[in-house]
Amino acid sequence: MKISSFEPKSAAAALAAERKAPSRGDASAQSASDSARVTLSDAATGRLDALGDGSFDAAKVEQIARAIREGRFMVNPGIIADKLIANAQELVSRAAR
Repeated sequence: MKISSFEPKSAAAALAAERKAPSRGDASAQSASDSARVTLSDAATGRLDALGDGSFDAAKVEQIARAIREGRFMVNPGIIADKLIANAQELVSRAAR
């Protein structure tokens, strides 16, 4: 897989700006179909708010992108599996409450 040039843009910052933008109520905004709309849960909105300005470590992103391009990026499937299991257990315990 090839990593192409990209301009870092935080999705959280873009969403925060969109949420803060005044509602225009114009036809172009209204014409989007329901399938093209995204609604965030209160939990997701809370996490976005906790991120603050949506900033991220651009140097770290570039370092990882460079490692991928150079074939040095290693994925440890055991760690990924452990984190997925821990996340699933957390979700199950929350649902049980």
